[in-house]
Amino acid sequence: MSNNPLIDGSSANHSRIRWLMLSFAFLATVLNYVDRMAFNYLSANGKLRELIPNDSFGYIATAFFVAYMASNLFSGFIIDKLGTRLGYSLCMAFWTTASLLHAVARLPFHFSVCRFLLGIGEAGNWPAAIKLTGEWFSPEERSTATGIFNSGAAVGAVAAPPLVAWLGTTYGWQLTFIAIGCLGYLWVAAFWFTYYTPEKARKASATRSIPPLTLIRTRFVRWLTISKIFMDPVWYFITFWIGRYLVDVHGWGLNKIGWFATVPFLVADLGNILGGLFTQFIIRRGMATGKARKIAVTFFGLLPGLALILGPFVISTPATALIILSVAGFGYAAYTSNTMAFPADVVPLNATASVWGVASVGAGLGGAMFQSVSGIAIERISKTHSYAIAYNTVFVGYGIMALVAVAIILFLIGPLQKDPTLQIFASQEPAEAI
Repeated sequence: MSNNPLIDGSSANHSRIRWLMLSFAFLATVLNYVDRMAFNYLSANGKLRELIPNDSFGYIATAFFVAYMASNLFSGFIIDKLGTRLGYSLCMAFWTTASLLHAVARLPFHFSVCRFLLGIGEAGNWPAAIKLTGEWFSPEERSTATGIFNSGAAVGAVAAPPLVAWLGTTYGWQLTFIAIGCLGYLWVAAFWFTYYTPEKARKASATRSIPPLTLIRTRFVRWLTISKIFMDPVWYFITFWIGRYLVDVHGWGLNKIGWFATVPFLVADLGNILGGLFTQFIIRRGMATGKARKIAVTFFGLLPGLALILGPFVISTPATALIILSVAGFGYAAYTSNTMAFPADVVPLNATASVWGVASVGAGLGGAMFQSVSGIAIERISKTHSYAIAYNTVFVGYGIMALVAVAIILFLIGPLQKDPTLQIFASQEPAEAI
């Protein structure tokens, strides 16, 4: 029995408590994106823009993703080892501190260091949140639960522009970093004194740990990782570059960006929820879980690919640009709400954070590579042609990448069902409960 006063009463009590637990993952993801995007908007215009040109901005973004990639190599395994409560708390405390350090940066190199530290901490959010949903939600509901917590990314992206614009213009960029950074410490305190792992999940997590190399050698983990190299940078481009795009191509200022740059992220929020609900609906109609997830991922993954490839041919105003980015964001979010449910479908519960951490190495690698490529391409093409042509070129590139990711999930990742080899391995020698 747990010593937590909330724990393990009736099934009705469990049903209510699981939504409280999920709310922590949702709020952590909101804060994750507010902390991540504050620098992007503050450096899109004003004093920081003068200090940080496009190519330097691309390199600084690369520093974040190099750290994000490296951290994902071990963050999931650490969270599986320490447990959700301690592991999630440490991640939040680390990235909150890194966010605060931006306030004392003065040179592009300083910001690169801060972004590197931020990437180390933020990488743990998704493995921890996926472990949390695996502990509290059934396979049928898992895509909906992951869609809800992952909608925090879009909510954070919606909250960041007006919040950062108001704080930045009112108090300056240094105090803005301090103000938004402090919120994370409040989350840590509330989470630490509330969260617990339910008894059934605790027993499942006490099975034999699967070594990292064993996981990496599986077909599922390998191809999921590769797919994220191509798909996740699509979202990173939207979130990191939308402010600069609206400044460079459409001549917007920070205040206008603060209001209208939220549109793609509001639409993405719908994608997070509807993507999960769509899969839950067709599973309840009798479709096998793995087949339902692949159908959903294929349909929703085509949206960002086609939108970004066709975008340069239809964008003529800021409004049409925001529509294209909204369609891409919706598709990516709905796609991701389903792929986040993959690990718990395939591997033992005590390896779900590890698998998503390993797979997210692909996200970090893709982000690191393509953020730099984006910065260099935009800087060079804009000098010989125009900003519009430069960004349109990048749009098409990211659209093609999204289609590659869909093809990998559809044809190469294999069946989305429990891996018998991993299940046998985990059941051979149960670990002692901690």
